[in-house]
Amino acid sequence: MQKIKSLMTRQGPKSPQENIPDRSPDEIFRIPNKEELRELRDQPTDPQAEQELINSIEEVYFSSETLDIVKYELEKLPPFLNLKELEEYRDKLKQQQAAVSKKVADLILEKQPSYVKELERVTSLQSNLQLAAIICTNGRRHLNVAKEEFTEASLGLLANQRKRQLLVGLLKSLRTIKTLQRTDVRLSEMLEEEDYPGAIQLCLECQKAASTFKHYSCISELNSKLQDTLEQIEEQLDVALSKTCKHFDNGHYTKVQQAYRLLGKTQTAMDQLHMHFTQAIHNTVFQVVLGYVELCAGNTDTKFQKMQYKDLCTHITPDSYIPCLSDLCKALWEVMLSYHQTMQWHEEHDNEENAPASDGAVVVNTDESNFDRGYVKKKLEHGLSRIWQDVQLKVKTYLLGTDMSNFKYDDFIFVLDIISRLMQVGEEFCGSKSEVLQESIRKQSVNYFKNYHRTRLEELRMFLENETWELCPVKSSFSILQLHEFKFMDQTRSPSVSPSKQSTVAASTVTSLFEQHRDGGNPFEMQADFKEDETEDVLASNGYESDELEKSAYQEYDSDSDVPEELKRDYVDEKTGEGEGEAPPKSVSRETLRSRKRSDYNLNKMNSLILTNTTLNVVRLVGKYMQMMNILKPIAFDVIHCVSQLFDYYLYAVYTFFGRNDAYESTGLGLISSRLRTTLNRIQESLIDLENPPENSGTQPAVEERKEKVPSPHLSQLVNLTSSETLYGLAERVVATESLVFLAEQFEFLQPHLDTMMPAAKKPFLQQFYSQTVSTASELRKPIYWIVAAKAIDYEQMLVIMANVKWDVKEIMSQHNKYVDALVKEFEQFNSRLNEVSKRVRIPLPVSNVLWEHCIRLANRTIVEGFANVKKCSNEGRALMQLDFQQFLMKLEKLTDIRPIPDKEFVETYIKAFYLTENDMERWIKDHRDLRH
Repeated sequence: MQKIKSLMTRQGPKSPQENIPDRSPDEIFRIPNKEELRELRDQPTDPQAEQELINSIEEVYFSSETLDIVKYELEKLPPFLNLKELEEYRDKLKQQQAAVSKKVADLILEKQPSYVKELERVTSLQSNLQLAAIICTNGRRHLNVAKEEFTEASLGLLANQRKRQLLVGLLKSLRTIKTLQRTDVRLSEMLEEEDYPGAIQLCLECQKAASTFKHYSCISELNSKLQDTLEQIEEQLDVALSKTCKHFDNGHYTKVQQAYRLLGKTQTAMDQLHMHFTQAIHNTVFQVVLGYVELCAGNTDTKFQKMQYKDLCTHITPDSYIPCLSDLCKALWEVMLSYHQTMQWHEEHDNEENAPASDGAVVVNTDESNFDRGYVKKKLEHGLSRIWQDVQLKVKTYLLGTDMSNFKYDDFIFVLDIISRLMQVGEEFCGSKSEVLQESIRKQSVNYFKNYHRTRLEELRMFLENETWELCPVKSSFSILQLHEFKFMDQTRSPSVSPSKQSTVAASTVTSLFEQHRDGGNPFEMQADFKEDETEDVLASNGYESDELEKSAYQEYDSDSDVPEELKRDYVDEKTGEGEGEAPPKSVSRETLRSRKRSDYNLNKMNSLILTNTTLNVVRLVGKYMQMMNILKPIAFDVIHCVSQLFDYYLYAVYTFFGRNDAYESTGLGLISSRLRTTLNRIQESLIDLENPPENSGTQPAVEERKEKVPSPHLSQLVNLTSSETLYGLAERVVATESLVFLAEQFEFLQPHLDTMMPAAKKPFLQQFYSQTVSTASELRKPIYWIVAAKAIDYEQMLVIMANVKWDVKEIMSQHNKYVDALVKEFEQFNSRLNEVSKRVRIPLPVSNVLWEHCIRLANRTIVEGFANVKKCSNEGRALMQLDFQQFLMKLEKLTDIRPIPDKEFVETYIKAFYLTENDMERWIKDHRDLRH
């Protein structure tokens, strides 16, 4: 209505207003027909009036909402109706209706051409639709014919083909499901064959296939079963991985690693591997020790199986200690060798993956695989020290579980040798210095060595107190390196020696222990089987290489029995100038004569060594101590200190037995040097126990200090030092003193080796020991042989004879006094006894020289003392003194080749002093304090 109203407003009224007849409400809005329209048009119109009528129509009549007009108009009626007003209102409504109808008619007539034209189009459209209906009817008819004659048959074939394909796929799926159902049998077979990669690959493929057919109800149960199977494979794979910890097999380990790689658990495998190695070490050592404990216990008591490893180690008996330790190290070696081979496998595997392929292509490494290899490498490198630390702790617990202080020396050395080899394995394994093992073995070694050394010192005292100081015959070619105890020194210098006896040998070889035993064997297997030949052929027959040599030696001595006279004559001729300028008949030089004269005391055994059984035992002890040092460097200083005590005690014993004499100080001869005296005092204070042990008294430190000391030895009663026939035990003195010198020479020989073993901070001790003690051994000759020299010649008798000589003669005498002959006779007798002693023991030239020097020095001082006791003496008497002394020198020089004669100037100066004036005498006395009495 609003549109009509707006249209009427634009158009304006075109026909005159006419009265609208009364109509029912349903006819109000009826569209007028043509005649009515024509009538309406023919009616006169006032457009302005019509427009005003239209405008006066209420808005409600133009509303698009459904409106009951009758009701609306009735509701508008006033309460009291007025007919006239109603008629007027009715007329107004009619006018309005007529105006609206007139307006509508005008509009319809105006749009009629368009309507006709549109009607034609509708008619054309109706014709087209009828044609389309005919076409569709024909199409349906033809389609029905095609369906009946072709489509149903062809599509039936296609449907059947499709159904066939579905059934074939279903059959394939069913066969796959059937195969999956039977997979567990094949997996079990592959696991028995240890084909872990194949089993995992098959299981993963089955899981993938199962996920493809998960829409089948039977597959869900199968998938769960496959997952359980995969977990079972992982468990068996873990067991297989643990087997590589004791016996590494390259093929077996390759399968295991490939399997873990398929699972994507390379890092997990490495973590598990280290856990298994740790467990293998624990289980291995526990089972080895448990086996020996149960074997020694001799019963089937299960209480040992429930013990901790530490407690179990305390039940090892001394007899089974070494075999158990050896087996322990063998088992641990197998574990470490497996770890070493595991690392080598990964290194070779990484190199193969990084190397270019044979066809020139380069293997592509993903970031994940590179990360895994880096993780494995770091894990393995870190595991080296961890594995070795576990090994050290287990062996340490075993070592400290038994007190080895009472072990035999060879057994203890064997233990040290095994541990030394184990430490060498550790150094090659991870570069470790094995501080844990060193500390534990150091504790045991110090404990053992203190007890061992204390026992050896007591044995040495017993040997010395029972020593008769007889010569121990050894070959002239004897060397301490021939002794069993010093074999290790040859081994350290020889590269061909088996590595089982010396760690330094293996260290010097090119290949490591792991390379040597990669294909089998064990570095600790040779320990038990390797026994050196302990028999030594160092002793000679009666001090000679053979009986023929012995016989020829005495024949030579007998044939030269007249040599002294010949020597005297030749020497006098040379000395007095007879035949001067002429060559001796046999062109014998002075050196030749001296060497021939020395043969009197050497008995033609120029190279024979002077030593005793005790000396040999000390040398053997030193060798054993050095073995311990060589194997266990940390206690080298303690051992060397004990070695020095062996030498100290031997030196002190020789001095106590043969050299102690209170008369030294009164002689003024300086027989004992300040260095020797300091050494003897030091030994007495630090090593010799001079007190009687008190009963149940003394503090603990005092008791411990006394344990470190040894009682002073006592000379055997079988040794006679009072017989003049044997020159007061000269043979025994020579053997004792020269055996000490021999021992000192051996120590000098060993000094470079000891120096290499000694810690740098402690080397001054070793240097001081050699400079203050070892070098003083030869100085003991003077005090020891001085006692013989003091008793061998009757110096008191000489003083008595000299006292009876008249020195206040008035004329110069041409004949010497008888005391000179008596003194020379004493020297000749001394020389004869010396020859007798030399038949028993070789008297070295230094010994002979010391003896002669002492005797001559004492004789000259006796002469001076005799001269000093003279109450009355003339100048002629002084000349007689000079004559006597010159005669004594002349005859003495025929007996000995010592030049110059000791204290010759001492006597001559004293005689000449009588000719000095009073002032010169006073000055002379001040200058010669040694001549004042």
